[in-house]
Amino acid sequence: MSLELNLTKPICFFDLETTGTNVVKDRIVEIGIFKVFPNGNKEQYRWLVNPGIPIPAEVAAVHGITDEKVKGEPSFKELSRKVYDILKDSDLGGYNSDRFDIPLLVEELLRAGVDIDLKKMVSVDVQTIFHKKEKRTLSAAYKFYCGKELVEAHSALADTMATYEVLLSQIERYEDLENDIKALSKFTKRRETLDFAGFLALDKEEEPIFNFGKFKGKRIKEVLEQEPGYFGWMLNADFPKYTQKVLTQIKLGTWKP
Repeated sequence: MSLELNLTKPICFFDLETTGTNVVKDRIVEIGIFKVFPNGNKEQYRWLVNPGIPIPAEVAAVHGITDEKVKGEPSFKELSRKVYDILKDSDLGGYNSDRFDIPLLVEELLRAGVDIDLKKMVSVDVQTIFHKKEKRTLSAAYKFYCGKELVEAHSALADTMATYEVLLSQIERYEDLENDIKALSKFTKRRETLDFAGFLALDKEEEPIFNFGKFKGKRIKEVLEQEPGYFGWMLNADFPKYTQKVLTQIKLGTWKP
């Protein structure tokens, strides 16, 4: 493939295989990262991860990773600093990554005590480009754009490298897609939210607001002044850790757009 991404900083395409689809409760069992540098250099990484909880049989049937396979593998906490060091200077890319992989990875990093600043990164969700243009699955996208069969589908590294190739083919195919990571990120962004889970957003004046529940559309600072107990409820309820982190920054006045 002759086209290369026009990069001003590295981008890490990554994919997770997990114990399920709940961003808060489920855990990573495999992570694959394909890092592309502005000079064209590429690095790839893959780890099996012991999630510390049972892998449901119906989930293992999809990705082929069983409790037995990860029994002797490191926990995500053991890998967390290494994963962070690979990602920290990069933008992010993936397939359905904005809605699932990024939120779940951030949960795992925060759970391991590793703070990650997503405001320094932009993300490109290749699935969104595909759905806006063709509306298919990753295997179909790979066949459609690259003319190849996706061997080892649901293997984290195979999926990440296929995602990278699909993005390059999308840029070549669609004249209105700019070969620029920030522009691609803007194109793939579904909505402007402050957290990937979508509980916190901005109003027209770019003031933080709640995006759910009885205070939907209300400014967060005003709600927390009037009902201070709501903050404690959100910190103790089953919300993603990144949502709780951003909410805390808003309350303390340290959050910046």
